[in-house]
Amino acid sequence: MRSWISILTFLSTSLLATAGPVPALSIRCSNTTSTNTTTGLTTQRLLTISPNSASCDNAPAPGECSTAAQAVPFITKSFVTYNVTSLAEQAALISLMAFESGDFKYNRNHFPPPGRPGQGTRNMQSPTYNQQYAASIPALASQYRSVSGNVSAVLDLLLSDETYDFGSAAWFLTSQCTPAVRAALQSGSEAGWEGYITSCVGTTVTDDRKAYWTRAVQALGVKSQAPTKKMKMKTRKW
Repeated sequence: MRSWISILTFLSTSLLATAGPVPALSIRCSNTTSTNTTTGLTTQRLLTISPNSASCDNAPAPGECSTAAQAVPFITKSFVTYNVTSLAEQAALISLMAFESGDFKYNRNHFPPPGRPGQGTRNMQSPTYNQQYAASIPALASQYRSVSGNVSAVLDLLLSDETYDFGSAAWFLTSQCTPAVRAALQSGSEAGWEGYITSCVGTTVTDDRKAYWTRAVQALGVKSQAPTKKMKMKTRKW
């Protein structure tokens, strides 16, 4: 028995003596700031998407305009709050807000004059959705109870903080759009985006609207894949 132990000890010592250094184990962590994060938007990229948002000089609606530089942190915050990590979805939301708000010049509906009371925030959603949106925000619970049912007062409440002003589009996507619509939108394809506009937002695709989206997917580097299925058209939700 001792002879076997001696042999094993000798072999073990010999192997350790002749072996080179053990290579360090290389561990590559997943990059949480890759293409599926909320860090892709910059002021310059937003200006590429919304060229007329560089300045609020001579803004048509006093108190409503935000420049690209002012909008970026709040748009980015909305993606974090509502966990919108897909760049394709981010591009769709940014282009929607830029188009609906006239390059971030408006956060209330003014057209046709005098506008629709209670309709607004950067995606210009209806008073009904603004009430649902305000009711969903825990920090506004006590204030919302005092204005519930007054659509103008509800909008005023949402516009009292840029976080809520710029958060409505992401809220709407994550609370009102079906998983099928979102899956198609996440493909980055034009068909997926059209399904989002027609089936969830509930409006039509126009050349002007598409131009904003095209600039957005290019600015954010969205890669297109074929959508899983085509969405049915619905009437406009706003």
